[in-house]
Amino acid sequence: MKKLRTVLVVLALAVAARANAVVISIADARNEPLGSVVTVEGAVTASSGAFATSTFDQGFGIQDETAGIYVSTADNPILSLFEKVRVTGELADDGFGQLVLRPASLAGVQKRPGLKHVEPDAVATGDIGEATEGSLMKITGTVTQIVSDLAFGYKVFVNDGSGQTQIFIAASTGVNPYRLPFIQVGARITAVGFSSQFQTDYEILPRQNLDLRRAFP
Repeated sequence: MKKLRTVLVVLALAVAARANAVVISIADARNEPLGSVVTVEGAVTASSGAFATSTFDQGFGIQDETAGIYVSTADNPILSLFEKVRVTGELADDGFGQLVLRPASLAGVQKRPGLKHVEPDAVATGDIGEATEGSLMKITGTVTQIVSDLAFGYKVFVNDGSGQTQIFIAASTGVNPYRLPFIQVGARITAVGFSSQFQTDYEILPRQNLDLRRAFP
């Protein structure tokens, strides 16, 4: 009984600490050194588990007015697009070059009231890089190549003349570019997605079929 009371006290203190945590902007959080524990708030830009075959976890993307970041969780917190959340976690490298926020457990992820729609920023294909990582972006360009990437997903390369970039479509999203007739080499498409990094490649990750559409001149 004494041990149970101790555990309950520790949990109560942890809840109180989270409630009193100082919330900083995601941009400020991204500038903190790896290993720092930070608390941020934002709207969900990629549903939890959407990129599981790419990120190998059940995490999600969030964004505020300053920047965005990927939140890596082992378990699925069941979060949908545009839900508001507060997250406390440790800044880390995901092992593939991307900065992530890693809560100690799902207790570090708190839903907040309401929804907030996040509009993607439109950029040139050649501008997808470190500066866009973690944010919701939109690109338009000509398809130069389509490649299946085993069970992980699909790579669609596009170029608007400013430089080629990669659209990585995680298999876990259920999106299959080979079943979308407007996606073919030589066609112009518009893609919305979470700006990510995998090793030396910068890419955007669409979340659903609606993130991909035909682009007209």
